[in-house]
Amino acid sequence: MKLITFAVPCYNSAAYMDHCVQTLLAAGDEAEILLVDDGSTDNTPAIADRYQEQYPGIVRAIHQPNGGHGEGVNQGIRNATGLYYKVVDSDDWLDVVALKRVLNLLRDFVEQKQSLDLLICNYVYEHVADHTRKVIRYRSVFPTNQIFGWDEMGHWKPSQYLLMHSVIYRTQLLRDSGMVLPKHTFYVDNIFVYQPLPLVKTIYYLDEDLYRYFIGRDDQSVHESVMIRRVDQQVRVTRTMIDGTDLESVRAVSRKLFRYMNRYLSMMMMISHVFLLLDGSRDAKGKRRELWRYLRERNPRAYRRMKYRSLSASSSLPGPVLLRVYRLAQKIYKFN
Repeated sequence: MKLITFAVPCYNSAAYMDHCVQTLLAAGDEAEILLVDDGSTDNTPAIADRYQEQYPGIVRAIHQPNGGHGEGVNQGIRNATGLYYKVVDSDDWLDVVALKRVLNLLRDFVEQKQSLDLLICNYVYEHVADHTRKVIRYRSVFPTNQIFGWDEMGHWKPSQYLLMHSVIYRTQLLRDSGMVLPKHTFYVDNIFVYQPLPLVKTIYYLDEDLYRYFIGRDDQSVHESVMIRRVDQQVRVTRTMIDGTDLESVRAVSRKLFRYMNRYLSMMMMISHVFLLLDGSRDAKGKRRELWRYLRERNPRAYRRMKYRSLSASSSLPGPVLLRVYRLAQKIYKFN
């Protein structure tokens, strides 16, 4: 068994995937790199096959009909032989020095027969437009240099949600969670860092800037104009998250985890609401009402919390005011 599997969903990634793969190859024989070609129409399939030929036993090329980013992640989970599992998007990369420290840590846990469900590291927004970077750290949230559980978490700042970039799961835990990401849907990374959390019992935070998140391409899924066009997919992901986890059951196990997951779902409700506002059409207005109705019917207690007492309660603000709040947050945190 490999120590870790890196799954790299690739769709028409020929122009930039080499940089990503080269950083992962620094992990050596302990790693497995799954290049999941998602029905690409450029030279991506040939590049994936070339890496498999050059690095047998490390790189595997997997070719599938186009199913979207989520199906690439699903395919990786199905095929992974690594004890741990990390997704790396093909236009992103890992810091090689930090990666070595991650591998050393995971190897130590295996040798000492210590159970670890989730490893968390920092990630870095690499903004191509203005050549700046912003590091997202978790020093105020998690203890360092020890295994801990959810009840030992500290205070979460607005910028400190767990993203796909910051997490490394134990592979079997992902399989045990039953999570299957929807096909042909963007923004499924939110499900990936949400649905498995109630199964996580042991966590370790390594204060290393591991993941480098490239941001700024006009066709990128988090670009504002793209998010407006794909707002129905954002809503679909939010509904999946509403259905996928019983928050009241989470509350019975860990109140701190419950508060975090409730806050995360509230954020997703707010994002969907804001981008439906940005859409501006009469149809989008109806979809806003329908999303809140869906939450009310599926989880009345969550609806009351989110509609009136949490982050998404600001959805009751007048549209122009809410959009000004969004623009301010966008300027501060530079998330798209």
